[in-house]
Amino acid sequence: MANVVVVGSQWGDEGKGKIVDWLSERADVVVRFQGGHNAGHTLVIDGKVYKLSLLPSGIVRGGKYSVIGNGVVVDPWALLKEIELLRSQGADVNSDNLMLAENCALILPLHGELDGIREDAANLCTKGGPKIGTTRRGIGPAYEDKVARRALRACDLKSDEAIEIRVDTLLGHHNTLRRGLGAEEIDREELIAKIKEIAPKITPYIGASWRMLDKMRHERKRILFEGAQGIMLDVDHGTYPYVTSSNTIASQAAGGSGVGARTLDYVLGITKAYTTRVGEGPFPTELFDEVGQGLGERGHEFGTVTGRSRRCGYFDAVMVRQATKIGGITGIALTKLDVLDGMDELKVCVAYDLDGERLDYFPASTEDQARVKPIYETLEGWSDSTYGARSWVDLPATAIKYIRRIEELIETPVALLSTSPEREDTILVHDPFDD
Repeated sequence: MANVVVVGSQWGDEGKGKIVDWLSERADVVVRFQGGHNAGHTLVIDGKVYKLSLLPSGIVRGGKYSVIGNGVVVDPWALLKEIELLRSQGADVNSDNLMLAENCALILPLHGELDGIREDAANLCTKGGPKIGTTRRGIGPAYEDKVARRALRACDLKSDEAIEIRVDTLLGHHNTLRRGLGAEEIDREELIAKIKEIAPKITPYIGASWRMLDKMRHERKRILFEGAQGIMLDVDHGTYPYVTSSNTIASQAAGGSGVGARTLDYVLGITKAYTTRVGEGPFPTELFDEVGQGLGERGHEFGTVTGRSRRCGYFDAVMVRQATKIGGITGIALTKLDVLDGMDELKVCVAYDLDGERLDYFPASTEDQARVKPIYETLEGWSDSTYGARSWVDLPATAIKYIRRIEELIETPVALLSTSPEREDTILVHDPFDD
């Protein structure tokens, strides 16, 4: 039995929620290992829609254990709100099936405020830096404090003394920074009071999650590691600086949850049959015409967390091939094939042109990324519907040709094929847990 890591192979929003939910039925434990509540998964189960941001997708499935790993930055107020929302929808969420890693760094109100101050400064074209297009939820500033070794962590919520010490350390930095940005200083007593009020509501979930995961591994339980965002938003390997603030590649599943690298057996890359992106940054295959608009409308391309419209474009095989190699992806789950139904022709980016030079990779330079032009290969589309298909025989021949060509170009096989938001509308080629 294999343990499986699920990551996005593009810029996020590839449909990980449904695939993770589909896989969670085969898993015993589901683990979130990076990111925060700036990314979301939408699950459709028996006609009921669940929107998750922090909680692992397995939480809505009975008999599963869920873990928020140490690589995640956690907003305690957002976490509590999400727990209460799921309970109102009938989900069983309690300290017996959910654990928050004791060494998680926490997101405080001051982090979201700083996020907004910086984005507003960038919008006004001041020296605040480039406009990144963040969700203003404090993810980046929280990771900054974690790396700078001044973060308030989950384990600190168990001690009033620890809370006060950590807050004093944080304010020594943040109030100085806010003065420089022309913002009002943070009131120490007010912040401490907010933290102490939320602490007893969160502490029942806090534990040494690495020990529990090690026990599960030795008991040969199946573990599903769930990532957020996508590999091209990785802080090292993505379109820097238009990236998220954490590592989104599969190897982060080990460090972000406290398990050994040997625990990771199979990496499934969730890959949309076309390309989308939310926020700022380069997007070589972006479409500004009626084709791009049609993809957005048929694909309901709006962010789960923010509601922002996603930019849409043709499938970028160069980018996905790079993501599969960097991310160590074993196989892909191809999603939203049905959105392409009815298109006379489809284009796939097979290379880039950079000032007359043909590239078979996405360059690291921000300036080069903005200048590359896609080199397309045109494929025949199909008129028959693929929506809800559950077998290869249900697919048009030209749709199968499109899938096979993608496999060739990205040098990675399709393990799963998703043809609608419903979990049953999935064609299984290879079960990752049986690797």
